[in-house]
Amino acid sequence: MNQEERTKIDRRLARIEGQVRGLRKLVAESAYCCDILAQLSAASAALDQVAASVASNHIQHCIADQGGAHAHEAAKKMSQEELFEELEDVLKRLVKT
Repeated sequence: MNQEERTKIDRRLARIEGQVRGLRKLVAESAYCCDILAQLSAASAALDQVAASVASNHIQHCIADQGGAHAHEAAKKMSQEELFEELEDVLKRLVKT
């Protein structure tokens, strides 16, 4: 993952961090449960978007470009079969039901 991508993800995580602080405040103030649930849903969706972005970067840089200049050192040490197994595990965790 390059610096620009890390910066974008960090900004998203900072916004999510703010959402979570807001959630804690809602709970502390005994806000209406439906309002808390709506904010929880929004925070969860935001985390899902970050996860999708990280997964996309993993596919681009660690799997597709395993031997390239942007590949992570951990990916360079793995065989293509190991990388695909890892990707399958990651995708299973992302789409858990």
